Amino acid sequence: MKRPPAGAWREAKELLWQYRRGLAIGFALMIVNRLAGFVLPGSTKFLIDDVVGDGRAELLVPLVAAVGGATIVQAVSTYALAQVVSVAAQGAIMDMRRRVQERVTRLPIRFFDGTRSGVLISRIMTDAEGIRNLVGTGIIQLVGGVLTAGLALGVLFYLNWQLTASILGFLVVFAFVMTVAFSRLRPIFRERGEINAQVTGRLAETLGGIRVVKAYRMEAREQRVFGEGVERLFANVKKSITGTSATTAFATVIVGAVGVLMILVGGRAILSGAMTLGDLVMYAAFVAILAAPVVQIASIGTQVSEAFAGLDRIRGLLAEPTEDDDEADRAPLARVRGDVDVDDVSFSYEPGSPVLEGISFRAPAGTTTALVGSSGSGKSTLVSLVMAFNRPDAGRITVDGHDLARVKLGDYRRQLGVVLQENFLFDGTIAENIRFARPDATLDEVEAVGRLAHAHDFVRAFPDGYDTVVGERGIKLSGGQRQRIAIARALLADPRILILDEATSSLDSESEGLIQEGLERLRHGRTSFVIAHRLSTIRRADQILVLEGGEIVERGTHTELYARGGRYRELHDRQNAWEDNAFVNPGEDYLPTGDAKP
Repeated sequence: MKRPPAGAWREAKELLWQYRRGLAIGFALMIVNRLAGFVLPGSTKFLIDDVVGDGRAELLVPLVAAVGGATIVQAVSTYALAQVVSVAAQGAIMDMRRRVQERVTRLPIRFFDGTRSGVLISRIMTDAEGIRNLVGTGIIQLVGGVLTAGLALGVLFYLNWQLTASILGFLVVFAFVMTVAFSRLRPIFRERGEINAQVTGRLAETLGGIRVVKAYRMEAREQRVFGEGVERLFANVKKSITGTSATTAFATVIVGAVGVLMILVGGRAILSGAMTLGDLVMYAAFVAILAAPVVQIASIGTQVSEAFAGLDRIRGLLAEPTEDDDEADRAPLARVRGDVDVDDVSFSYEPGSPVLEGISFRAPAGTTTALVGSSGSGKSTLVSLVMAFNRPDAGRITVDGHDLARVKLGDYRRQLGVVLQENFLFDGTIAENIRFARPDATLDEVEAVGRLAHAHDFVRAFPDGYDTVVGERGIKLSGGQRQRIAIARALLADPRILILDEATSSLDSESEGLIQEGLERLRHGRTSFVIAHRLSTIRRADQILVLEGGEIVERGTHTELYARGGRYRELHDRQNAWEDNAFVNPGEDYLPTGDAKP
């Protein structure tokens, strides 16, 4: 088998060392099992030559007892081997999945922006499954096959070294062919993992956006894309089946050639008196013992190659730098007042394409800063920097004088309350979603923030109240209901810094009016950043920053900016005209939404 890449090989050695105890017990059981398996074929010579040939009936009972005892030992060791090794393998799979998932959740937001969730799911669930062949039955059977073949070969040399030397030549050819086959099969298995991840990712997107697919009548296109993906997967599987079946067929040919040689040479040896009939029958039995692991090694070798391919992909994911790799060198952060200072910050998602340039402002503790501007102006990107989802390319952001690049992210983010534009809810109950940041919160606390977010009345209208299951992404609730649950979740977190990214965008005017009162109380004493969908909702903000082209073009209060007659006045008047006339000029983009990312 071709030596795997250094990364996968290192990972494999670490796994083998981690589960060395279970593997050691497995290897011991395997040795006992294989040795017990030699008793039955070895007894044939004594049965034929001594008991039957020489008429020594007194040897029959001991011979039967030895075979029966060996059979029981083999059965018990087979059962114990499966239990010990299978448990070790499943434990390794569980630990690997935990390890990869833990690593993935620590990766920076930028990584997720460029990687499909289906690909990550495949890495965590499917690739980890293959390691059972390294710390489970695969590696045990591989070593056991080699051991059995070696012992059988020794017995065969003892019985007839000339015949065995000829057979060994066939086995050398077989080993060479297997080595070449494994080197060609491994890239196929690696490609299969990649294709499977891509197909899974696209399928997850299709199912997640099924309403959009149906709304635009794109079922046929998604069916075609998925069909093309599974066809590529099928073509890959056909290649692997062709390769593995060819190796198995070749192994069968080798076994047949060995049988022909054994009949020819063995028959002549009996006729010449060099071997007894018992010797030949025993020789045939041990050839079968030798042939079985040889064929098995071909199959297991393919599985181990596939496991290394999966480890290769997992290793690449584990090598991705996390956002807290240097956490040990960062200073702890106590509870903050919320004084945020953005000093000459620039940022870009791609080199040479700046999204923010030279942004500077101060948000004193307890104040509300509103961000407005056209689509792609940098509002959401600026907020993501404040949340430490991304790091500035230049400049710095401090909270109470502490540089965010030098404090522990966990300490900082525990003091954030976030209501994002996507208002993501998990598939669970309403109470579980509200408790997400504080799982130990009481029902009274949940209901209190539900009232503040004006969610309590509609929640109580459900038969199960706060125990109502919202479905995947909260699909069983309306957009406004999901938004209010998300706001209640932020309220319960009791943050020092509050991020509202178009938090009222899914609400009708009546609901928005109700919730604004709750948000006003929520903002009191907290530093708030608001990306505004409706400019009328930010009139009371302590400062408004108008962004265009990644720069702050205006700043001030609503009254100051409106009186200035600049870009803010233009956005405000245009929005009022649209709300009054329910009309938008074609091609005009004036409602501030998320930032476009390359």
